[in-house]
Amino acid sequence: GRGPMPSRTAEKNKPVPETIRTSAGGCVINCVINWTRNYSCINILPVHNTIAWDCEELEQGTGPTASEATNNDGGSEPDRGAETARRMNDGGGSSTTSESNELVFYVNGHKVVERNVDPELNLITYLRRKLGLTGTKLGCGEGGCGSCTVMVSKYNAPQGKIVHIAINACLAPLCSLHRTAITTVEGIGSTATRLHPVQERIAKAHGSQCGFCTPGMVMSMYTLLRNHPNPTLEEIEDTLQGNLCRCTGYRPIVEGYRTFAQTSSCCGGAGVDWRCCKEQSGEKSPKLFEPSDFLPLDPTQEPIFPPQLALCESPRSTLVFRGERVTWIQPTTLEELLALKTKHPEARLVVGNTEVGIEMKLKNILYPVILAPAHIPELNFTRHTDTGIVFGAACSLSHVGSVLKEAARGLPGYRTEIFRAVLEQLRWFAGQQIRNVAAVGGNIMTASPISDLNPLFVASGCLLTLASSGTTRVLKMDGAFFTGYRKTAVSPQEVLLSVEIPFTRKGEYCSAYKQAQRREDDIAIVNGGMRVVFREGSSVVEEMGLSYGGMGPTTVSAVRTCQQLLGRQWNAELLHVGCSLLVSELALSPSAPGGMVQFRRTLSLSFFFKFYLSVLQKLGQDFQEAFQVEPVSPEYVSATELFHKDPPSSVQLFQGVPPDQVSSDMVGQPLPHLSSFQQATGEAIYCDDLPRLERELYLALVTSTEAHAQISSIDSSQALQMAGVTCFLTAKDIPGSNVTGHVTLDETVFADGVVTCVGHIIGAVVADTEAHAQRAAKAVKVTYTKLEPIITIQDAISHSSYHVPPLKLEYGDIEGGFEQADDIIEGEMHIGGQEHFYLETHCTVAVPSGEDGEMEIFSSTQAPSQTQILVAKALGVPANRIVCRVKRLGGGFGGKASRNTLLATVVAVAAHKTKCPVRCALTRDVDMLVTGGRNPFLGRYKVGFQKSGKIVAADLTLYCNAGNSLDLSSSILMVALFHMSNAYKIPNIRGVGHVCKTNLPSNTAFRGFGGPQGMLIAETWMDAVIRKSGLPADQVRRLNLYKEGDITHFSQKMEDVNIGKCWDECVESSFYHSRRKAVDEFNRQHRWKKRGLAIIPTMFGISFSLTFFNQAAALVHIYTDGSVLLTHGGTEMGQGLHTKMVQVASKVLGIPVSRIHICETSTNTVPNTSPTAASASSDMNGMAVKIACQTLLERLEPFKSANPTGSWDQWVSSAYMGRVGLSATGFYRTPDLNHNWKENRGRPYNYFTYGVASSEVEVDCLTGDHKNLRTDIVMDVGLSLNPAVDIGQVEGAFAQGLGLFTLEELRYSPAGVLYTRGPGTYKIPTAGDIPARFNVSLLRKTPNKKAIYSSKAVGEPPLFLAASIFFAIKDAVAATRTGAGVTEPFRLDSPATPDRIRLACTDFLTQMCPPAEPGTFTPWNVEV
Repeated sequence: GRGPMPSRTAEKNKPVPETIRTSAGGCVINCVINWTRNYSCINILPVHNTIAWDCEELEQGTGPTASEATNNDGGSEPDRGAETARRMNDGGGSSTTSESNELVFYVNGHKVVERNVDPELNLITYLRRKLGLTGTKLGCGEGGCGSCTVMVSKYNAPQGKIVHIAINACLAPLCSLHRTAITTVEGIGSTATRLHPVQERIAKAHGSQCGFCTPGMVMSMYTLLRNHPNPTLEEIEDTLQGNLCRCTGYRPIVEGYRTFAQTSSCCGGAGVDWRCCKEQSGEKSPKLFEPSDFLPLDPTQEPIFPPQLALCESPRSTLVFRGERVTWIQPTTLEELLALKTKHPEARLVVGNTEVGIEMKLKNILYPVILAPAHIPELNFTRHTDTGIVFGAACSLSHVGSVLKEAARGLPGYRTEIFRAVLEQLRWFAGQQIRNVAAVGGNIMTASPISDLNPLFVASGCLLTLASSGTTRVLKMDGAFFTGYRKTAVSPQEVLLSVEIPFTRKGEYCSAYKQAQRREDDIAIVNGGMRVVFREGSSVVEEMGLSYGGMGPTTVSAVRTCQQLLGRQWNAELLHVGCSLLVSELALSPSAPGGMVQFRRTLSLSFFFKFYLSVLQKLGQDFQEAFQVEPVSPEYVSATELFHKDPPSSVQLFQGVPPDQVSSDMVGQPLPHLSSFQQATGEAIYCDDLPRLERELYLALVTSTEAHAQISSIDSSQALQMAGVTCFLTAKDIPGSNVTGHVTLDETVFADGVVTCVGHIIGAVVADTEAHAQRAAKAVKVTYTKLEPIITIQDAISHSSYHVPPLKLEYGDIEGGFEQADDIIEGEMHIGGQEHFYLETHCTVAVPSGEDGEMEIFSSTQAPSQTQILVAKALGVPANRIVCRVKRLGGGFGGKASRNTLLATVVAVAAHKTKCPVRCALTRDVDMLVTGGRNPFLGRYKVGFQKSGKIVAADLTLYCNAGNSLDLSSSILMVALFHMSNAYKIPNIRGVGHVCKTNLPSNTAFRGFGGPQGMLIAETWMDAVIRKSGLPADQVRRLNLYKEGDITHFSQKMEDVNIGKCWDECVESSFYHSRRKAVDEFNRQHRWKKRGLAIIPTMFGISFSLTFFNQAAALVHIYTDGSVLLTHGGTEMGQGLHTKMVQVASKVLGIPVSRIHICETSTNTVPNTSPTAASASSDMNGMAVKIACQTLLERLEPFKSANPTGSWDQWVSSAYMGRVGLSATGFYRTPDLNHNWKENRGRPYNYFTYGVASSEVEVDCLTGDHKNLRTDIVMDVGLSLNPAVDIGQVEGAFAQGLGLFTLEELRYSPAGVLYTRGPGTYKIPTAGDIPARFNVSLLRKTPNKKAIYSSKAVGEPPLFLAASIFFAIKDAVAATRTGAGVTEPFRLDSPATPDRIRLACTDFLTQMCPPAEPGTFTPWNVEV
């Protein structure tokens, strides 16, 4: 019962592997039938006899290396490839063009020939489904996360060399990869052979937690090293721009990979007390890893580029692939392309597929004919002219950037103003993977209204060369080029051949600006291209171009403004006139799509102001002797500076193990995550990586498009007639109960009569392929009778719409407390929700056995037992017929604690009905739509305090947006009320909480579980008290901290209180007081850049709020060879739980960790498990494991006593021969948890985890942009079980909190439609958002007597410390307002996004763009 479903085919006993020759599905390749893990499926694994120098196995990449294949002259790989091409092409004429449907490419050194490829088949699907190479992960499907990164190598004929680029496999059509070599993570190393240094370093540096993003990180870095074996740190940071990680906080990834860079021998401040190694003596803190142990990088050992692919400069046949819906044509000549465009004027030209791919996938747009001109020479060239540089339209943005960068280095500065502006935009344009394939011509012709380059091209008047059959013309990009939304002046039959980016001359200046939600890899909110030419020898404007993106349905040129500024002197008067004209010309409707109207209008002025200052500064520098210009005030200079981030540096301090600890005892050691090597090589198996099963079907959901409505009809007739469709499921197909839910049964598997949110599951389509199921699901027609929806917290308050009666906690004498107060403040704040954005979306594979109603459920869940129970309920069978199995999760964060059952029950019903295995991995957009996220909160407060800063009373009201079902929201609100005072002792306090019932998808558990919301509201009123009192912030916070023996507002006595120790250490190690002075001095010297500094504590209670969940069990087997199999109730989702449990078992049993293995979590080994949540899993499961192991040790004791010099294996063998049981269970329940909510007495928590963070930021007051300069964290985790894992949890939680409080914003329409449904619109932190200096210290010598081996829980508590960034931003904004003479209090809601920051920085520009009167318009989005 432990292995996956056994094969049911007649050939299941056939010997393996067997080498065969197959042409299945048009694929002609040598392959191996591999019965992976006993599944009845075939993995296509090409073997080494295709070409003499191919790899031995596709997955291992062990073919000849560059050094082995190099000729005696030692030529490099590019030289060999280029020379081969030259030899083959010398004297050869082009052959007659013919048509072919044969696609030739290589995968990990093996030749693949595919015929009749479906143009809609992308590379990732092919790799995963056809070749069984599941190391390449699907995270988003839109090129926004980097999980699917692979390396593509090809011979570049114009450059005469082989180029390696990283691409997103999820966007790359397989058709586009003709004559390329693809390298996946399996192709560079494996645990069975050897790890590549790139794989080894990310694993040993602790840069892989859940591991789902790791293969993409590996391949991005690998590609960089193939191009630059000695990269700079800046190149490493740039190459990771397109890769997201939700677990680590990026620091260990960057730190592991910076070892490839040329760095100094200095520790970078990684010494005792943060001092440089050159300034200290004595013993350093232990290291998390030792770089000197890493394998060296040897570029000569890399697999070579297949010489066959360099034999021809260009394809000799027109490639034509005809699929079910789309025809793909790759012409070989310009003449042929133009003829095709005449014949198919509506055909889309595709080079990188970065726009069309997303349109077809997410916007449901179908393009029946696609033309692929990537190999046509006339579209792939670079030419320098007297007037500029001309780029073929198919040139990639990476290539454009490299050419412009080289030109900017070699030419006088005045000639390259436009080049440098383009480079500045490309610096933040998408990720490296997108820039590598996206064509400059595609960027223009897509005509996006928020294109980063088009405003600059329009402002600078770039010249476009267009061609159609028989004609060619040159068109200047100007204000008339974009004729409407996604429309240009180019006719349907024309093809863009090239774009010329012009040189500039003396007295001509150009700048580009962009503001986005996130700096790296984000689309613009507003961007701008600005250019001015001055009359010779003067500061009089002769020509001017101001062009904006994000200010309308097209790229907008401020033509009238520019005309009226001609002939004016470049001075303050021009600035004020220009701003007034722009306000008038760039008007936006208050209901404009995209929202943020006041912010966008203000940005248009801010960019112009920056441009004005920048040009004024350059005029003064370039013409200081020719004529007089107004000097730029020193305090204004910072407004002209381009964004610059210091190189990252970090320190991690932790307590080493005692000198006398035995070497085999790994508790307290920084042991790498036990699956990190498998994760780095792509061998780690996630739910959707399970091999395909015989007769397996795929499922796609049909969801509601209305927030609240009665279902009038469901018409599935069209869907059922579509190719591959098996059936359509609704509520009537459920064999058991359609009623489901958590805590209370208030949900349904399928909507029955009424839908209560957009995304409510109505039905499901089951088909033979994933693509067929998804297409058919879109064809199901549902009609509705609309009902009035309740969307926001304010709506719920107005309609008294609540799930449960109000919750209340009260302590002390509220009225008496306010009488003692010297002053009282009142206010409110809103905290937005947050998407979990685990990189692995929800996935379920249901496998029916056909006997007694048995079914196996493979699910990405944190709660296997709850999944088992609800699936059994839906199927109408006892729970003992359902087995739920979990190998690992690609991230969870609470999002898979309950909401996974939405999918698991549906898939199980489908498997029951069809009697076939059924699989569904949600697409990212559907996952975000249906599964909910962190609860938005509204907090209202009234707080009384004394002149000393002592808080004496607080009266709080919290509103939590639960969504359409209760789920866990009542418990979440309870936790928020438990944490409503954060780490402060408030003698008189009352909190009342309301669980709002709205027509949004049900919100759910998320790391912190209500604690961060309660604490942020607490810190908001604390901040208000500090500003009202005028006292130093650190003094007031320190004064109010809990002390030993205090009683909390929930009546728990405080014991072993370490918050004061954390505070004092953080103040000292961060040099808080000296930096406070430095920040104040910086702010005095700068008007448009301000810095802020904040220090914030956290105190997080450890235990489930539902007492019965505080239990755990474990099962330990010792086998006769001495190996140990360990099973417990927790699931591994990157938090290192399995690693810690193995460390615990190793310590108890006294054997190396290598002898212990954890296979999976399953309900048939450990039953009735609690969800892996509440940060308590290590505590509870660790104790259960310890108890089970101690039981086994007691059984072994007689044999050890009889043979004291024997070995472990001998004792185990003797015990077996003595008929002693070598299997034991352990059970643990957390003691003394007895809080009574109604009476507010007892202990809800076992103990508290403490922490303090100090953060410094710098805010651009003109744009609302900010950068995180430094964060110092001191965290109390007791005696850490594993410092590397715990520090990783601190950093990862902090990064997630950084997103919650400053970046991530779920945006809903007034009708309840979620706009932000993928990485294109929803932004989690990137590596560039992490503080430039990021220091973490684990508090030393603070054992915790209430948890396993004196440790403490660490998963959730650090998240709130990111509020130090939020309040540092607020501190900077306050400095801005003070400098502008604005003294009244201001409200800053969370997240502190650029729009909120900018509008809080009140100045003359914001005053020129007042907001529309509420109620006079329908907003594009609402705050829920």
